[in-house]
Amino acid sequence: MRLLLAITFAVFGQLQAAAAEVSPRLQQLFQAIELTETVAVMREEGLSYGESLRDDLFPGQGGEAWTQEVARIYDGAWMLEQVYIGMAKSLADAKVEDITAYFDHGLGQRIVALEIEARRELADKRVEENSQDLYRDMVLEQEPRIDLLERFVSANDLVEANVVGAMNSNFAFYKGLARGNAAGFDLSEGEMLEDIWGQEQDIRNETSDWIYGYLVLAYAPLEDAELEDYVAFSRTAAGRSINKALFEAFDVMFVEISHKLGLAAARYMSGNDI
Repeated sequence: MRLLLAITFAVFGQLQAAAAEVSPRLQQLFQAIELTETVAVMREEGLSYGESLRDDLFPGQGGEAWTQEVARIYDGAWMLEQVYIGMAKSLADAKVEDITAYFDHGLGQRIVALEIEARRELADKRVEENSQDLYRDMVLEQEPRIDLLERFVSANDLVEANVVGAMNSNFAFYKGLARGNAAGFDLSEGEMLEDIWGQEQDIRNETSDWIYGYLVLAYAPLEDAELEDYVAFSRTAAGRSINKALFEAFDVMFVEISHKLGLAAARYMSGNDI
């Protein structure tokens, strides 16, 4: 999965105004963590999710019109712009130089590359299942790497933050369905929240499985000492700042995307696809 040239050119054009509002040090950081490529991979994940959504909610309908609508919602240039602006706001008071110093060379650059490549590979469901099976085997065999991964997850609050993000996105999707008058979806906000909280444990279990499978895959090439170094960085002020900024920026973006998906899906669920 590669970032399309058309998206790349559009990104450069749309980000000029945003870039002018942040300092060069932030631009250097965004380049070091390969923000453009990360968003491109997430866009591809979104396009795939859109197809799954159709299969679940209105199978056999929508056709190419739905595919194109999902592509418009997961607009790569818009996504990157939102993340760029959101992170700039969150990092306004952070010691950006300390974050950049970790990620712009050596181990930090290697980690960024491994994380992005692992997300690409997980687009294949067989890889996703295999990585989660490997994680479970490592737990059963009490491999020392598991303790390292658990400390990394704890240091970055990965499970909790992702569960909160998923539930926020689900609520936004529900509101989109309701606003779009989706057939058979006449719920109050209270009823939506009740339904979403009823899914919380399932969301938590699926999130935990995905995260640990992803980490097992992504960090397999790292030595334990290298992963220890990353855990230690995650616990610093710089590590906490970049983690917080990423979650906040992506959460805002995905909430808006989910609302748009709900609105779009409502038309097809009601037989008003155009």
